[in-house]
Amino acid sequence: MNILVSIKQVPDTTNIRINPETGTLVREGVPSIVNPYDVHALALASEIKRRYGGKITVITMGPPQAEAALREAVEFGADRIILLSDRKFAGADTLATSYTLAEAIRYLARETPFDLLLFGKQAIDGDTAQVGPGVARRLGLPLITYAVKVETLDQEARKIVVHRKTERGIEILKATLPVVLTCDREVAEPPFAPLGELIRAARSRPEVFSATEPVPYEREKLGLKGSPTRVHRVFTPELKSPGERLFVSEVGVSEAVKRILSALRERGVL
Repeated sequence: MNILVSIKQVPDTTNIRINPETGTLVREGVPSIVNPYDVHALALASEIKRRYGGKITVITMGPPQAEAALREAVEFGADRIILLSDRKFAGADTLATSYTLAEAIRYLARETPFDLLLFGKQAIDGDTAQVGPGVARRLGLPLITYAVKVETLDQEARKIVVHRKTERGIEILKATLPVVLTCDREVAEPPFAPLGELIRAARSRPEVFSATEPVPYEREKLGLKGSPTRVHRVFTPELKSPGERLFVSEVGVSEAVKRILSALRERGVL
């Protein structure tokens, strides 16, 4: 199995700050972590590699500090780590990000095509859940979102059966490889890294791709220039004052119902 996992280094959600002029996240000086959903995608890749053999390639787009996230991926058994890092990538929205990742993946697949492409279901800093589907669309690959379980994987038949979470319950889908999965937390539990992988991770350094090489990017589709999304204003919502609370144990059921109906009539609801 040739597996690709796309991860993202995100700010710790307790320390998120926004640049009021650009509307983009301020990352300098903010503690960063691997996006939690991406960790579960890595765990699934590690599980599949242990069971079926193969190779794991992990890719991320970000500033030089994102190298730390890739080294963490090595602890999960990543064989190749790639950092897309260039100032021209900065400020990318989901459209530009999916383009940048898709073109890098297309370039890497020339050497050995990927059987499985894994993403976290969404990033906790943006919560859009758009990058994985965007990459799948650009590469023309089948997509299964919100994956919570891989039931079967048949390498010879090139088939995979996946459980995905929906608002109505669990759907069970069969797809032909290669396929893109966006992973929820239940898909796999992160394993404990053996000492050998920890040592290898500490010594690992990623391959760095820029905006000019080795991928032939169209420059106008990168970063802020290629991003139609704009954040016009960032603000903290005003806290609403709490409503009146009635305790049935104190006023009784009849009195509570009477007061609620009265309040609804005063507000024109009834």
